[in-house]
This record gives sequence, structure tokens and C-alpha cells, in this order.
Amino acid sequence: MDNDKNGNKQGLETERRIDHLENLVEKKTRTERHLEQHTDISSSPKNIEHAKQIQKERQWEIDHLKDKIANGDNSSNDYKENTEKRFLYTEGYLNHNADHMDKQTFNNAMEKQEHRKDQLNSLK
Repeated sequence: MDNDKNGNKQGLETERRIDHLENLVEKKTRTERHLEQHTDISSSPKNIEHAKQIQKERQWEIDHLKDKIANGDNSSNDYKENTEKRFLYTEGYLNHNADHMDKQTFNNAMEKQEHRKDQLNSLK
């Protein structure tokens, strides 16, 4: 019976990861398309650079999820540690630089922090 519970839990976890992977790929694709079509109308080069940074993070997360789905949970702790480090680094950066950031960039960073917080909660 325990094997069935573990197998079912593992199957649900894999399904959740696949759903998350699909969501990331869709967001990345939409952002790439938007960047290609609207780079000439962006209000700020910082916004474009921020979008590109988010794209790099999404690609890293996509690669990580693909690896976890294919190979299991062997690298779970590294992912959690890296996410915690990014969360803490960004928190410090925002605390020291919020006064010098435009509102949109600050809001984007706060949204990303919320996403990281959700990720960390789901990894516990």
C-alpha cells in the first residue's frame, strides 16, 4: 500500500512539474514574440533588458524541470538552494535600490519575488 501511495504521489508531482513546464514555455514564447515585435516601441532599454533577464531565468527553470522530470528528484536541494540565494540576493538589491528604480521595473521584480516565494513553499 505504501508503494501505491508513493507512486501516486510521485505521479502527481511529475504531472505538476509538466504543467509548470508547459506554463513556463508558453510565457517564454509569448515574451520572445513580444520582444521581437515591439522592441522599437519600448519605453526603456531597462525594460527590454529586464525582460531578457526573465527569459534567461525561465530558460534555466525549463531546463531544470526537464532534468527533474527525466531524472527524478536527485537535484532538488540544488534547485531549492539556488532559488533561496536568488530570493535573498534580490531582496537585498530591492531594499538598497528601490528608490532608484522606475516603478515598472520594481513591480516586475516584486512579482518575480512572489513567484520565487511560491516556488520555495512548494519545495518544502
